[in-house]
Formats: sequence, C-alpha cells, structure tokens
Amino acid sequence: MRPTRKRTSRVIGAVGTLTLASTLVACGSSSSDTAAPLSNAVDASDAKHPEWSKYTFTVGDNGGDGSEALAKRTGVFDNAPYKVKFARFTYGPPLVQAAASGDIDLGSVGDVPPITGAAKEYGFKVVAVNRSLTPDQAVENIIVPKGSTLKTAADLKGKRIAVPQGSSAHGLALNALKSVGLTPKDAKLVFLDPAAAATAFNTGKVDAWSIWNPQSAIAVKNGARILVKGLPPIDQTSSYYVASDTSLKDKTKRAALTDVLKRLSREFAWAVKNPDKYAQALSQEQGIPLADAKASLAAYSNRVTPVVPADIALEQKLADAFLEAGQITKKVEVKSIVDNLLPVGYDSSKLKVTS
Repeated sequence: MRPTRKRTSRVIGAVGTLTLASTLVACGSSSSDTAAPLSNAVDASDAKHPEWSKYTFTVGDNGGDGSEALAKRTGVFDNAPYKVKFARFTYGPPLVQAAASGDIDLGSVGDVPPITGAAKEYGFKVVAVNRSLTPDQAVENIIVPKGSTLKTAADLKGKRIAVPQGSSAHGLALNALKSVGLTPKDAKLVFLDPAAAATAFNTGKVDAWSIWNPQSAIAVKNGARILVKGLPPIDQTSSYYVASDTSLKDKTKRAALTDVLKRLSREFAWAVKNPDKYAQALSQEQGIPLADAKASLAAYSNRVTPVVPADIALEQKLADAFLEAGQITKKVEVKSIVDNLLPVGYDSSKLKVTS
C-alpha cells in the first residue's frame, strides 16, 4: 500500500525505476471510446466486502504490461470495494524489493527476481504463475548487433553481454553459457538496466544483449539477430506474481488481495481474446508504435494459475545454478517463498469474458 505522497517520493528515490503511479478508485473509469466489458463481470459475492473499503492496493506494473490501461478499458475494478494504484517498474528486481518493503502489494516478475530477492532475505512470497499461452515462442532472447560474427552461444566466450542484473534475462545468459560449458567468468556480464543496455548495444559497447520483448523484437526489426532463444530447457516462459508479506499475513487484507489478483487475471483473459485492443494498451503504456506492440504480443499472452510443484522444481534448479555460478551467496529454498493465493485448479484462460 502507498497511502501518502511522501511515501511515494521515498519509493521513487530508493527504487529509481518506478516511473508511474496512478489511481483507479472503486468506481473506476473506462476509456471514452469503449464500453467497460468487465465492470460487472466479477461475482457479486466478491464485491460485497465493506471491510475492504479501507484498503488501497498498489499493483507493480513490470515494464508496461498493459495492466493499467486494460483496467481502465475493461472496468474490471469498477465495482471493487477498495482502491487500486499502479506503479511502473522497468524490470523485476526493484519490483520485488518494493513488494518486500510494502510499497507495492502485488506485481508480476520473471523467474529470477524471486530468487535474487529471497537470497537477500526480502519479505515477500510468490503467490501465482503467469503461464505463456505460446510456450513455443521465446519472450526473451540473447541478441547480437547487425554484422556480428557471433553464431552460437559458445561464441560468447570472452564477449561483453549486457544483462539487467537479477532479472529473467540474467538467468537466460547464465544458462546459455552453462549449456555450452561456460561460466560467467568465461564472459563479461555487463550489468545494465534496459535503457542503458539499449544504448550500449546500439553504440557497440557490448557484443550481445540478453533482453525480453518488446526490446528484443524491436532490435531485431532494426537489424539485430537472435543468437540464443529464451526457450526451455535453458529458459522458462513463465513469470510469477509476488506479494508483500505484510498484506499476506493480514487475513482480511489477504482475502481482498486475492480479489485483486482474480480481477487482474480476468482483465488479461479478456485481453488475450481481444488482441487488437491488447496491443493498443501495450502501445499506450510502453510508448511504442502499435506495430511493435503487436509484434511482441505473444510475450504478454498468459494464463494465471496457482504455483504447482513443477514450477517450484524449475525455480529451485535455477536458484541452485545461480548459487553454483556465484551470482547469489545464499542458498534459496524456493518452497519456503511460495504462498498460493488462488484456489487449486484456477486457470484464467477458462474464465468466461465478453468482448
């Protein structure tokens, strides 16, 4: 939660990558040219909780995933008995840190930030999974500039790779090197946030860039080439919702936060079935051309489900790889940071939504 302007300023100063915070009140607003298709879509029983009226939940928006624009367009929070704010981050690690400090209540990140956050003993939990509806399409890649002589992952030996530290792209770089018998010591991982990495990549200061869409897709459109695709077995195509321990430990607030997550999953289920409108939302939030948003749409087409043992096993394998490579200094037991909010069997792709 972020109840005061003063606290918002502190978050911006401490986190650095939080770039936007806006409010949707319980009566919400929809776009001027589109009816609000989900304004009455949530079960009435979910909204009849007057005790929730004291809450304002802050949702971490990782890189402009369309959540804020979709909330306005769909009206999914229109009848919610609480308020919702959105706070935008450029990548996952600062979002996890904000969840741990209670500056946000809920947010979605890649597979690595929960691991690096847990290694630092941040107070948060993994509460749900965003599973790709197109798991055969990479949501991130290691790319090289036009004209690069690098052909395979083995060619990364001795090369400079731009990587957002502690992000899912960090995991991709680590596993890509490991897949060809290399370690981070065999290459030069240059830790840069996405904006700084883009500059370094475009000016030839690095030899490769491990990055997600839409940055990857845009770079490829402009002449870059994919060297390593972010696909199993070296990368996951799922991302994870994390939540504040503070919110989860309060029984009443936890119930309300579960409602927030269900509404978010419903707006994304609607978006998947309305791809043109989804692309418009991504274009609006990310400030990119509509064509670029459409090109990267697959990276945002997900279904929300609870965390299952297979997810924990994948995350544990990744955590152990990070420890082995010296990228974290404390062993992480992934099972200990999982606390599902959604009921067993919940799957947002099975929700009935109208267009």
